[in-house]
Amino acid sequence: MKDFPPRVTAYTPEAEHTPDTSSPTRFLIWMMRQQWRPLAVSCLLSVVWLLPQFMGPWLLGKAIDEGIVAGSTTDLLRWVGLMLTLMLVGAVGGILSHTYVVKTWLIMSYGTTKLITRKSTELGHVLPRRTPTGEVLSISGSDGEQFGHLTEVIASLFGAIVGFIVVAVLILSTSPLLGLIVLVVSPLLLAGALPLLRPMHARQAVERSRNSQLTSMATDIVAGLRILRGIGGERTFGDNYAEQSQRTRRASVSAGLFQSWLDALSVAFSGLFLVLLTWLGVHEVVEQRLSVGQLVSFFGFALFMIVPLQTLFRAFQHWVRSLVSAQKAVAVLGQRTPWQDPDDPQPLAGDADLVDDATGAEIPAGRLTVVVSAVPDDSAALADRLGRYLPRRTTPPVPEDDSVLKGRAAKQARLRRVERIAAAEAEDRELVGGDWGVRLGGVDLAHARLTDVRDTVLVSDAAAGVFAGTLQEAIDPHGQLTREQAETALRVAAAEDVYEAVDGGWQGRIDERGRGLSGGQRQRLVLARALAVDPPILVLVEPTSAVDAHTEARIAERLAAHRRGRTTVATSVSPLLLHHADNVILLDAGKAVASGDHADLLATDPRYAAVVSRALDEQLVDPVAPDLADGEVVPAADDVPLQGRALADVVQRGDELRGVES
Repeated sequence: MKDFPPRVTAYTPEAEHTPDTSSPTRFLIWMMRQQWRPLAVSCLLSVVWLLPQFMGPWLLGKAIDEGIVAGSTTDLLRWVGLMLTLMLVGAVGGILSHTYVVKTWLIMSYGTTKLITRKSTELGHVLPRRTPTGEVLSISGSDGEQFGHLTEVIASLFGAIVGFIVVAVLILSTSPLLGLIVLVVSPLLLAGALPLLRPMHARQAVERSRNSQLTSMATDIVAGLRILRGIGGERTFGDNYAEQSQRTRRASVSAGLFQSWLDALSVAFSGLFLVLLTWLGVHEVVEQRLSVGQLVSFFGFALFMIVPLQTLFRAFQHWVRSLVSAQKAVAVLGQRTPWQDPDDPQPLAGDADLVDDATGAEIPAGRLTVVVSAVPDDSAALADRLGRYLPRRTTPPVPEDDSVLKGRAAKQARLRRVERIAAAEAEDRELVGGDWGVRLGGVDLAHARLTDVRDTVLVSDAAAGVFAGTLQEAIDPHGQLTREQAETALRVAAAEDVYEAVDGGWQGRIDERGRGLSGGQRQRLVLARALAVDPPILVLVEPTSAVDAHTEARIAERLAAHRRGRTTVATSVSPLLLHHADNVILLDAGKAVASGDHADLLATDPRYAAVVSRALDEQLVDPVAPDLADGEVVPAADDVPLQGRALADVVQRGDELRGVES
């Protein structure tokens, strides 16, 4: 298929169409409008596929009356030939119809995935503040498939409706009484099932909500499994997951109960309709108002009438399910980004000084500046402000379980959910309202385009993700580096052992999240990726926290040499990194209270000496930082060769520090 995967430009600069998120119904209509051509072809082919079913009985009746009863072989062969031709046409239509149904299903399903992906990319780290991760995954997966099923049933419904109209016309032209009964009874049968649709909709909404909560819980457990294992929380989380899964099961059983009643009514009503038409047809033959051939046609028409009725019931079910899924999709896709580009954007100079008003920190251009703080969150917050719009508060909202609520209480719970999202959006907009508070060369970053900010300032921290793929893709995801540039980035990050650990070198495979690599190897891989981008301003948050002293010394020396002449900011309290810093800024209570050379601050500022001394003591007690693969446990070193050495002597003898073995 030439149009698969579907082209989705929404939430991108070249966007041609934006989803209508004003209501679930409008969103579904918008989705179907985006692929109206294949959907229209699928509907027409559905009519062709059903032709033998709703026209076959009429041809069979003609063959009986004009061929068998009248004793005309010629007429019999003519009508039989038409029936054979019609069946061949229907067979071809069935093949093509199935092809287009699969096509529309794939476009709708994967189109939803691309919409959610693009919206997630647009919102970035804002999204988890507003929507649970499991909700997003559920929309991209099961809800996208539900939208695909909807297009499938719409095509079938169109063919069934056309067939119903044709059969009704044929019956009316033959027997006005039977035709009138068909037109009157069919809507009444459908109306009899409508009372079940609303409670089924409510229960399916509960089922979907609990499924999303279960997915969120599973995601959190998997993401935090290593921590849970360390604190003995696996059993607690396992019990919570088991309880939630049982609640989800009960919701599914409740929704399935109404589904089964609707299916039963569909079969029962269709069967009663068939019996009614057959009985009336026989009565008309007895009264000699119908011929034998017309009776056979009526029986065939009665059999066909089951198809549109059951298709209508199935369409109602899928429409209800799709509305539930669309409601969830609208809640995510309808969120607005907290930032907007200024009307008169200012250019940014990557070789200018960087000033943070909140802390008072002044970062000189073209130098390696290390930010030191006894509270790591303070230095991390500074790094956030230098390159991001919002604080990295990624704790997802706890979804409110309104599954046990009814009527007005349920409406109020849904209203509270909408208000929470609106409050989060308002808070985000307030955080970025007016000036940003970070100036580059005198230009506040809020007065520049977001893309310009991201092109100029790159923030990299230990939380950065590692995606599945080759080592080359992990270092150079955009494929823009030469082999020499990639090797240089790997070497500066002291990640040569990662290259050796991956079978296949540059084309060796790395698992999702870097599973199979140690914590230190993952950290150095992320550092190499940031260095490979070579931005004008590079901000590194604790870039050596998970490596041993020997490796940290190499990274510090190579980083200083590699980034010489370009602005580099690192948050760290490591003496090895501070030894190579051109400038050091000390934060105390979130404010820059001192800056200058590392040795001078160490000798003249007691606050600075206390922070660095404590960091050094921690390093000396355990000179090997955790550089372990998931689940590994390595006993602490028995010999601590540097313990008790004077702080000034340690700083001056950096070469000896670099020789500490892991």
